[in-house]
Amino acid sequence: MVSQDNSSMSFGAVADVYESARPEYPSDAVAWLLEPAFASARMPRVADVGAGTGKLTRSIVAAGCDAIAVDPDTAMLDALRIAVPGIPNLVGTAESLPIDDESLDGVLLGQAWHWVDPVAASYEIGRVLRPGGVLGLIWNIRDESRAWVRRLDSVVSRGGAMAMFDDGPPPIAEPFDHLEEREWAWSRTVNRSLLTDLVRSRSFYITATADERNGMDQNLAALFDELGLHGSTTIELPYVTRAFRAIRPIG
Repeated sequence: MVSQDNSSMSFGAVADVYESARPEYPSDAVAWLLEPAFASARMPRVADVGAGTGKLTRSIVAAGCDAIAVDPDTAMLDALRIAVPGIPNLVGTAESLPIDDESLDGVLLGQAWHWVDPVAASYEIGRVLRPGGVLGLIWNIRDESRAWVRRLDSVVSRGGAMAMFDDGPPPIAEPFDHLEEREWAWSRTVNRSLLTDLVRSRSFYITATADERNGMDQNLAALFDELGLHGSTTIELPYVTRAFRAIRPIG
């Protein structure tokens, strides 16, 4: 969704599934990310980079910001224009933003920083942020403290974000030198169909071969049968939202 490698550019093929299956972000987490932006502007100008279909964009708008959406995938931006009408949207990446120097109060990335080159992206985001502007990074992570969630993740791989977190906080570079972090625990009510679409919106599944996808589908069906997920039956899918913010230094 941010850098233009094969995996990150795969989502446009399933933009409608991505939009319907991926969860929203907790409003408290987005508000926390944006606190520094509101400290310097009444209506901060904030870019959602790697915006996809606008899951984070709509939260930025709801918080009272003047939002811009940026994504390298035109199919995802087409879906965003339907989901979040009237928002300026631009083709670009975290490493190459079509935005003027020091013109933004905030840059947020949702489910996206693990796709970027952190050194090049930090430098480029530092360029477009005003002094005192905020870089905000956020992920909705399935809570693997539940055994069935661990099994779900074992079927479709834990993903690049989890691998990144195994090494510590997200890596950043100049001009940023310090990350603050907060977490929010919550759950989402899902049924078999929604869980299936959630898996099918993942790059690991999208880029798999037909045989690999068939194997994943069979393993998922077995898990869902064991959980008793049939028809409209629901289950609570637990999440932990991890949010990080860094400030562009003043002076």
